[in-house]
Amino acid sequence: MDLDEVAGRLYAVPPAEFTAARAAEVRAAKEAGDVRLSRDIAKLRKPTVSAWAVNRLAREHPGELAELLGVGERLRAAWQAQDAEALGELTQRRGEVTAKVARLARQAGGLSAAAASEVDQTLDAAVVDAGAADQVRAGRLAKPLSYSGFAPAPVTAPRPAPRTAPRGRKPSGKDAAAEERARAETEAREAREAKETREAKEARAREREEAEAAHREWTEALESVTREYDERVEKVARLERKLAKARKKLEEVRQRLQVTRREERHARQRLG
Repeated sequence: MDLDEVAGRLYAVPPAEFTAARAAEVRAAKEAGDVRLSRDIAKLRKPTVSAWAVNRLAREHPGELAELLGVGERLRAAWQAQDAEALGELTQRRGEVTAKVARLARQAGGLSAAAASEVDQTLDAAVVDAGAADQVRAGRLAKPLSYSGFAPAPVTAPRPAPRTAPRGRKPSGKDAAAEERARAETEAREAREAKETREAKEARAREREEAEAAHREWTEALESVTREYDERVEKVARLERKLAKARKKLEEVRQRLQVTRREERHARQRLG
């Protein structure tokens, strides 16, 4: 048993069952003597409903998801090549396939409007960003993904910042364009990182809210069960008191029965 195998099982279960399933996997790893694995399993984050819905697509509809990710790969290549005709065709195809895959995610039900929107956002990120596509394909998302750039992410590593033009010379149009692209990429990256940080904070806040809601529910359930238990205890006590009185009456009648039988026997003997 390794972490990939365990993560594959855990991210296939509904979010409501994740915590209990993770605890069971942690216990199993400890019982097997693999303390390090148990710690790694304990670090796996509970998926949001939208992340789980995308994970389910990777398991239940791999063909349709692969079709969407393939469109994204071709779209990024066309953008890099600045192939206007291919971009037009692929953009239309992207809309059709995204709509189909999004419908599959909603068919199982249980998605709020906000969660459905996060599913769409994650699918869009997987189309334009190869890294996001790999995460979606793996089916182990813990939170929804997003992409903040204005165009598909480059398929190659970002270009290094251009060298400063010699003093006294104005940068050429090519250098100015390179600087502008580098600045745009930096701004997009910083915006993406800021958004990811904000989303991480929002996810932690949602987890806190879920924990507080669960605690409130169980507190109310505890109060309800406690009241019912107290009522049952009092009812049993009343019944026991009645039973004690009934037993006392029964004993009195039993004694009278014995006396009556004895006297009746004596009376019968006198007749003989």
